[in-house]
Amino acid sequence: MCVLAHVYVCVCVCVYLLCVRVQRRSCTGACTYICVCVCVHTCVHVLMCMPWHLAIGQPTGSVLVGERELKGRLHPPPFQPPSAKYGGRHTVTMIPGDGIGPELMLHVKSVFRHACVPVDFEEVHVSSSADEEDIRNAIMAIRRNRVALKGNIETNHNLPPSHKSRNNILRTSLDLYANVIHCKSLPGVVTRHRDIDILIVRENTEGEYSSLEHESVAGVVESLKIITKAKSLRIAEYAFKLAQECGRKKVTAVHKANIMKLGDGLFLQCCKEVAAGYPQITFENMIVDNTTMQLVSRPQQFDVMVMPNLYGNIVNNVCAGLVGGPGLVAGANYGHVYAVFETATRNTGKSIANKNVANPTATLLASCMMLDHLKLHSYATSIRKAVLASMDNENMHTPDIGGQGTTSEAIQDIIRHIRIINGRAVEA
Repeated sequence: MCVLAHVYVCVCVCVYLLCVRVQRRSCTGACTYICVCVCVHTCVHVLMCMPWHLAIGQPTGSVLVGERELKGRLHPPPFQPPSAKYGGRHTVTMIPGDGIGPELMLHVKSVFRHACVPVDFEEVHVSSSADEEDIRNAIMAIRRNRVALKGNIETNHNLPPSHKSRNNILRTSLDLYANVIHCKSLPGVVTRHRDIDILIVRENTEGEYSSLEHESVAGVVESLKIITKAKSLRIAEYAFKLAQECGRKKVTAVHKANIMKLGDGLFLQCCKEVAAGYPQITFENMIVDNTTMQLVSRPQQFDVMVMPNLYGNIVNNVCAGLVGGPGLVAGANYGHVYAVFETATRNTGKSIANKNVANPTATLLASCMMLDHLKLHSYATSIRKAVLASMDNENMHTPDIGGQGTTSEAIQDIIRHIRIINGRAVEA
């Protein structure tokens, strides 16, 4: 581009001198013209040689986040929620999903209505069988509202490899890099272990979930596991910052660096590097197979756990089982801009859909996490207290935790407790 600027000015000068020779103009006019051309040339040269090309063609979204983009953003921001849009009310994207998701989302709306929560839902339907236009619409809605509550979207294993998981597309497109679940023993639920209180932080955008697989020759499949320094530092920083803000004492990094020395070795090294900046928090690392054994034998030893994507999926499910099952544990997915809330185990519950036996606890607790994110703490507290109070009543327990209650009965009991907590008369 700079060469073109030089050529442009030289041509102008030659043409003008030729005109002067033909028309016999004065040399003074020619010199003046040459000076003007030189000035123009200098400006064009400066503008063209500036590194505008570095900004051209760079991705503006967060579908792929490189190390350069993450540099300087390793400290998790406070995830400021969007401000209320209309009359003090928030608009939240709701994705019912598949299986039990749609019926549970209806119950969330009912509970919110009785609790007078200032939230309006923009509902977007996405399913595993729909085309990619639906997931694009959902992503646009979340970018508009910045917060979403979703049910799990089933991943159809019978579809070709080119069909990507809708859940995974959502997380990577919005760069929801931190999956956080809180596994805590609940009142009234009988389990083998008591006093469990674990925060699990899972890297949510890379690892084995990068969807990079191919069959090199017939019968031989290669699946790539992507671990990057930038994203490992980012999730480790998030875990330690979360531990610090929540008053936790220990962070455990889960890995398999004894076998995957480069990939998991890099993740472990990043965790150690971040741990050095938090001397007040105890740091330990544990191999993933030993972790699962320790969880089922003595889970109370864990406080905050941080791990790559696939290990997080396994540990999340193990921990949910320890406190009573998938119907009891909520989860959140955080990015620098967006937040999506759902159940921790991402189970569609297809086998019990539309039977009125699904446990609403996990979905309601996820909605409470969402309300806390929106800084609607009083509403979150009243709903959470009502859910836990209802759990104390064994007659309200759904079949998944050994009871005979229905979803509708559990919801009505929760609404009754909300009325009591909010000081309103309880209807007979």
